[in-house]
Order: sequence, then structure tokens, then C-alpha cells
Amino acid sequence: MTPESADTSEAAPVLSVRHLSKTYDETRAVCDLSFDVGSGEILGLVGPNGSGKTTTLRSVAGVLPIEAGSVSICGHDVARDEEHAKRCLTWVPDDPQPFDALTVEEHLEFTAALYRVEGWEPRASELLERFELADRRGALGGELSRGMRQKLAFCCAWLGNPRLLLLDEPLSGLDPRGIRSAKQAILEVASDGAAVILSSHLLELVEALATRILIIDLGGKLFDGTLAEARRSITTHEGSSLEEIFFAATDSNGARHENGAGAAPEEESPEALEKERS
Repeated sequence: MTPESADTSEAAPVLSVRHLSKTYDETRAVCDLSFDVGSGEILGLVGPNGSGKTTTLRSVAGVLPIEAGSVSICGHDVARDEEHAKRCLTWVPDDPQPFDALTVEEHLEFTAALYRVEGWEPRASELLERFELADRRGALGGELSRGMRQKLAFCCAWLGNPRLLLLDEPLSGLDPRGIRSAKQAILEVASDGAAVILSSHLLELVEALATRILIIDLGGKLFDGTLAEARRSITTHEGSSLEEIFFAATDSNGARHENGAGAAPEEESPEALEKERS
């Protein structure tokens, strides 16, 4: 089955996660987590540090093996049909690390080859202009600043026309102009039919962009629904901000965090990731 032949009808979600669980040593980082993301949706994934957000994204992206449960992208199971599933997605981590020896333009050429994008050059030039990297085409990945690395990751992500876009703290390191460009680009890719997961501690950003909110803590789901539904079910106040909703939803777990019970390890820990790869 090719990606084009997968079930992409409106009724079928682009991403389907069912009973996903992940354990590091004796600690459960993700616990029986299920959710869907449909075409054109922007799912805001929020939770305290160590709640399982990045572990969830890495599992969906296939960076971490599926320990329990299932992840399906465009009808392709990530564990059983990894190649076709990964062709449908792009993941932008919170601190992208480009290849030191490849230029900015060579990164785009490599991405086009990886995703089999024909006639990629005009689109690449457009993206480089949009994210203010046109004059850095020949710069090596190892020469780029933090913000430029983030912008290059955006260019590569958008070039492949992904059906599913995973964004982990996407505005980290960006200047105000870059933030504005990124926000507009996220809205546009969703309006073109992509499913987007936006994970961020910047709750104002999530509130402004997300069509649905998924709040997790201690690896489990606390809430999944629209902001309006969250206001009715969590704060019972029509004008509640996402920040107020977040604290109301997670306060019940506060004592467990203070005692260290059930808290996931630091998700960005290189040691934890290396253990999974070995």
C-alpha cells in the first residue's frame, strides 16, 4: 500500500493513537494515552515538565519504539509500516540539529529526496525567503545560530507537504519576525489540510492557534476537547484563559509532583534517549 492509497477520507483521522504507554526503568512516562488528530486540526499538547509530551511526540514520530499500544498515521501503523507512516509526517524538535557539513540548500535538497518531492527548487526558494534564510543558502549547518536552525527546520518541514506536522516548542530561539512568520505558516499548513500537533509551554500561543486542547500530566490524559469545552468542564467560567484552565486541570496532581510520585523523567534527557536506541 502506498501513502496515496491509504484511507484519507474526512471520517478517518490523520493520526490515531490508541492506548500508548511508555516506561523508563520503573517510571511510566506515558500511560494508556489515546487521541486522534484530523485533517486541518491544530491540537495543542500541553502539560507540566515531565508530563510525557516529548515522549509522546517521539513515539508518534517513530524515534522511540512503540512499547505498548498503537500509532497509525494516514492508515499506516508506525510499528508495522514505518516507512509509509513516516513519509506522511514531519517532526520539528525543540532544538533542531542540522548536519554540520551540509549547507542550508543541501538540507532542502536532501529533504526533497527523502520525501520524493519533485520540482522542489521554487518551493524551497519561497520558504527560504519567508523564513529569512535566502542569504544563507551556502551556510553550513554547523554555522547557524539557534534561531536559524529553527528556521531551517521549518523550511525542511514545509517542503515535504506533510499530512502530519509535529511541533515541539516551535518558537524557541526565534526573533519577533520569525515568530510571526512561524505562526502564520502553522495556520496556513492546517488550512491546507494537514493535521498539526503543537506542543508548547507558551499557553498564549497554543490558545491563539489550537482548534483543540490535549492536557496531559504524569503520562495520562486529563482533558481532550475544544477550549470552549474546557471552560465548561474544568473552570465553569466562560472567559477562562488556557492558563487558568491549565492550572485548574493540573492542580489535582500537584501533591504527587511535589512528592515525586509518578513523575516522568526529563523527556529531553540524552541518556534516556540513548538507552532506548541501544
